[in-house]
Amino acid sequence: MDVRVCNGTTLAYIGDAVMSLWVREMLIEEGWQKPKVLQKKSEAWVSARAQAVFIDKLLKEEFFNEEEVAVVMRGRNTKTDSMAKNVTMREYRMATGLEAVIGWLHLNKNQQRLDETFKRIKELGAIK
Repeated sequence: MDVRVCNGTTLAYIGDAVMSLWVREMLIEEGWQKPKVLQKKSEAWVSARAQAVFIDKLLKEEFFNEEEVAVVMRGRNTKTDSMAKNVTMREYRMATGLEAVIGWLHLNKNQQRLDETFKRIKELGAIK
């Protein structure tokens, strides 16, 4: 598979799954076990609003290299027919940009950079 030709939606699709799995593992490692608690806590990491905050902060601190920023923009600029509830179109698109770069790193098998990204997101902390 040539990741360079994947569209933003495809990258975001896999990135969403990768980030969701990372968050679930992190919460379980922290000792959370009740499904309702796990679900509620995961929203502070994987909701469109939280992801938009994360990507805004990462972009402002110039965390991503030029190629990664281009992937974020490819995801952000993807036209979609749907949108998450209770968020603005900007938040939804920015969240899609974060998911796209995570998907891109995963599909490129760049585990080191993916780990660095998740480490930095964790340092930023859950978004309420």
